[in-house]
Amino acid sequence: MIKELNDKKTELKNLSEEYKKKRNELNAEASTLAAKRNELNKKTKDLINEAQEYKVLRDENNEKVKENKALRDEVNNKANDVFAKIDQIRNENNLGGPSIKDIRKEIDRLEFTQQTEVLTTNKERELVNKITELQKQYVVKKQQLESNDELKNLLAEAQEIRDEASTYHTTLSEYAQKAQEYHDKMITTFKEADKVRAESDAAHKEFVHFQEKADEQHKLFITAQKEIRDIDKELRKMKKGDVDGRKEASRAEARKDAEDIFDKFKSGEKLTMENLMAIQRSGVLK
Repeated sequence: MIKELNDKKTELKNLSEEYKKKRNELNAEASTLAAKRNELNKKTKDLINEAQEYKVLRDENNEKVKENKALRDEVNNKANDVFAKIDQIRNENNLGGPSIKDIRKEIDRLEFTQQTEVLTTNKERELVNKITELQKQYVVKKQQLESNDELKNLLAEAQEIRDEASTYHTTLSEYAQKAQEYHDKMITTFKEADKVRAESDAAHKEFVHFQEKADEQHKLFITAQKEIRDIDKELRKMKKGDVDGRKEASRAEARKDAEDIFDKFKSGEKLTMENLMAIQRSGVLK
């Protein structure tokens, strides 16, 4: 029985070392994945912060767009009042065709489209041709109106106001372009952050997998260690029982010898000092 227990103990020790080695390998792999995940999380955070900075810059430029648009519209309203006077005089003088205000307004609309929208080559060419034709009409209409001194003065005033509005419009377009650039950068950076976050999630999933496997090996290691301790405990009991058994056999033999000596003493035989000591050690006389 002792041999079987010792053999089992040896087997468990070997298994325990295997579990321990495997556990440590899995924990090392889990640590590597945790480090990778943490690095990717940091990169994700940095990218999100960068994207947020682009968002702030985009919003700041959009705010400038609003401010300059309000100023441009305010100045354009002044120009419209002048053009209204021009139209009144034009109607009174039977100057037909589209008003110079409408022509100017359409030119401004088309130029804004050209500056702010992405167009195909054909659309771009078509738009430029239309703007050119309207500009010719504007010149013709202006020449017609300038033949009238009052209209000429109003046209000069309207042109001066339009130039001021054009300045605001140019500034507005610059801010709009910057806002679009920052918006594009923000979107690109957010997409990159999403990509890196997905990599981080994958690394975390692997980390959990290896950690769970390591925990399984650790549980097996602990179980094996407990079984080894239980076997050691059982072996100690068995060894103690063996020793106690030999001691008891020795005491029984000593008692038997002492009883034989005592029987001889009762029969009248003379006892030696050694015989007396044997009887005393056995406890027969107690």
